[in-house]
Amino acid sequence: MRYSVVIPCYKSDQTIRKVVELTMEELRTLGIHDFEFVLVDDCSPDGGKTVEALRGLVRDYREVKAVELAKNAGQHNAILAALNYATGDAIIAMDDDMQTHPSQLPVLLEEFAKGYDIVYGYYPEKKHSKFRNFGSYVNYMSVRILLKKPKELKTSSFWIIRKFVRDYAVEYKSAYTHLQGLFLRTTRHISSVPIRHFEREVGTSNYTLSKLLHLWSNIIGFSIVPLRLAMYVGYAFSGVGLIGTVWLLINKWLHPNTQLGWTSMLMAICFFSGINLLFLGLIGEYIGRIFLGMSRNPQYVVRQVDVYDNGKEKGYEETDDHGGGHLSGTTVSEGS
Repeated sequence: MRYSVVIPCYKSDQTIRKVVELTMEELRTLGIHDFEFVLVDDCSPDGGKTVEALRGLVRDYREVKAVELAKNAGQHNAILAALNYATGDAIIAMDDDMQTHPSQLPVLLEEFAKGYDIVYGYYPEKKHSKFRNFGSYVNYMSVRILLKKPKELKTSSFWIIRKFVRDYAVEYKSAYTHLQGLFLRTTRHISSVPIRHFEREVGTSNYTLSKLLHLWSNIIGFSIVPLRLAMYVGYAFSGVGLIGTVWLLINKWLHPNTQLGWTSMLMAICFFSGINLLFLGLIGEYIGRIFLGMSRNPQYVVRQVDVYDNGKEKGYEETDDHGGGHLSGTTVSEGS
């Protein structure tokens, strides 16, 4: 069996070599010698340091392939770009910061050997900030509710999948990628195992509040539950309004001198107008994403792919099947 290790890279020039070399050592210790690394630079704003680090790995190791994106695509789209260039029978995803530590690979591979299609590593104790942990909890609950994820399944960015799962995932065309949504649509033969979460060796998390919210919003591309929720809320408020109207009529009939309040009326108008605008915005978000999908907004744009050539890196041109090509100069291609 051939293994592919895919790693999205963002300002990781100080850590990526250590990640790759330790992972190579761990795989060889496990008796795995047929493997490759697909490293994707997500247009790191570091003056080309990450790109040079990836090219250095390409020059030193024939097992390494480096994909350079022309613009920032986000972690999930960067992983999808890597999956397009992965050729293994099993694909392992890791982070570039040493938090998904290579020493935990035996745990995932042991569970994977039981025949599961997807195995996630999860962290009983996380080393993230309280803000990031809260965001992870919100995402966990959202995926459970919107995507019907099994309650006992716990996930992280450290996982291993089979080739047919990868083949299905790369067929996804929208720019709003959510990998858990893709995987849950593919198979339910999924497991998760506890692993140790390590401290970040360099820097801090690159996820800001806006990036977390953007990633979370991608869930709606895999569920119509929010639209159904809007309908149920509409039913509920219509029912409350009907009951309130009947109560007011009865109260007016029993107490003719009762004065109706302008303040309460204004508050009701503001509240229900806000509800209407909220759900119109939700519907607009769905329609907007449909429009962007039809206009073929790219998931990512590949500037160049570097592969080993007797200790030198050379540009590698993408082909339709994403699994082969020929040596060439810089090429630009889109993932759609």
